[in-house]
Amino acid sequence: MGIILRKGERMEHLINERVKNIEISGIRKFYNLLSKYDDVLSLTIGQPDFQTPQHIKDAAKSALYENKTVYTHNAGLLELRKAASKFVKIKYNLNYNEDEIIVTNGGSEAIDTSLRTILDEGCEVILPCPVYPGYEPIIRLCGAVPVYADVRDSGFKLTPEKIKEKLTSKTRCIILPYPSNPTGAVLTKDELLSIAQIIKDKDVFILSDEIYSELVYDIPHLSIASIESVRNKTIVINGLSKSHSMTGFRIGFIFAPSYITKHALKVHQYNCTCACTISQYAALEALTKGIDDSKYMKTEYKKRRDYVYERLLNMGFEVNKPDGAFYIFPSIKKFNIKSLDFALKLLECKRVAVVPGDAFSSYGEGYIRISYAYSMETLKEALNRIEDFINTQF
Repeated sequence: MGIILRKGERMEHLINERVKNIEISGIRKFYNLLSKYDDVLSLTIGQPDFQTPQHIKDAAKSALYENKTVYTHNAGLLELRKAASKFVKIKYNLNYNEDEIIVTNGGSEAIDTSLRTILDEGCEVILPCPVYPGYEPIIRLCGAVPVYADVRDSGFKLTPEKIKEKLTSKTRCIILPYPSNPTGAVLTKDELLSIAQIIKDKDVFILSDEIYSELVYDIPHLSIASIESVRNKTIVINGLSKSHSMTGFRIGFIFAPSYITKHALKVHQYNCTCACTISQYAALEALTKGIDDSKYMKTEYKKRRDYVYERLLNMGFEVNKPDGAFYIFPSIKKFNIKSLDFALKLLECKRVAVVPGDAFSSYGEGYIRISYAYSMETLKEALNRIEDFINTQF
């Protein structure tokens, strides 16, 4: 007897092939497995464990009670864009006027809108790998081609040499995701200047994802957009999810020259009209009265980073010390086990969840990602369990 298909299933072949060929993020796939287990210590999601500052929540409540619940300008509240302009000027010496800023529904929509604005069928985008899994699917949905630069032997940093190896006549964009998820790598001033030097005369965009810019520990954050020779071809992505612990507010920003934003605004408009109005008023509070809210969080994350790094070293892991974000990416190659198998075994044996490195492209195989955006108490217990796991299993 043949299989009887429901009507909708019989039509699945009509679904867009590009959509069918992309997958749910490996981070989320593994996170979703946790529901099958009890008492799991999860070090998986990049979700700050700090509460959104009270004054920001109060601003959101005030906006609601004052009936500020209507559409805003497609690009976002003018006063918010002005505040964002002032914020990045003070923090990173970036110069953008309100017409060069779009308020988006989180950094994810900012990335999607930007890439859909600049990519055409068949063009290429250079990505440093291992890399956050949110870029590749959008590139493919645009009909463009991701080109992977292996940065495992350069401290997880994209270098001019690695860019030169991948540049072709089809290259449309280079993505600089620094501070990096999953590695915590940060580019220095000299490293950014050297990249700018080889790109400045080429018709290639730079997408600089700086969502973790407020969480850089030992050197100041520098944006490649502050380098005048490439400012006119750079799109900066930022937002408030990590800096102000506002993940659920979904506020991101595109900063780019007006010849880019005037077209990106069309993509944004037809996608969502505008970002949530209540969230925009909360964001206005965050960027003005809360301009330094991230300082306390950064201090605490740095303590956690140092603790986790030292513990992993003492366990015998090979690991780079992260300079930013709140992730660390130790190698598990010496255990001769696939990253997914390691993570599953750790979950089953010790009820500790980490993200397999292959969630960050095939170049992440042989690593695991640990998020230290968790309390010190959670980190200590989780690392005790990891230590016991490797001592008993390997």
